[in-house]
Amino acid sequence: MTKAKKPGSAEAWDSGELGEDMSSAKVASAETTRAINEALGLQMISIRLPKSVIEDFKVLAQIEGVGYQPLMRTALMRYAECESKRVMREYAAQRELEKKAAIATSNAAKTQRRNDELNDLPLERKAA
Repeated sequence: MTKAKKPGSAEAWDSGELGEDMSSAKVASAETTRAINEALGLQMISIRLPKSVIEDFKVLAQIEGVGYQPLMRTALMRYAECESKRVMREYAAQRELEKKAAIATSNAAKTQRRNDELNDLPLERKAA
């Protein structure tokens, strides 16, 4: 018995008529998996996490209607982005403080040189 081919359309995918039946699913080849990971900039890692954290993500993922691993990936990406911004802001603030300190030091040195030059002038020139 041959299955009737379903027409592919956005509506068929959106309604679940296509793509939700496990009988039509198959494991992608290693080559396809590599190509997808490369195109998306993904790299597989291995990490040990407390079981409670994994269970928390599974519950959150079920509530959100997504897989727990993509949810973990999203959480890690958001964390890394926010931390990067925080570190950059702190670095920029530190650089600004260093810049202001350098200007203040330079101004103080200029003032000291002027004072030294004035002290080296004969008394009659100082009064002028």
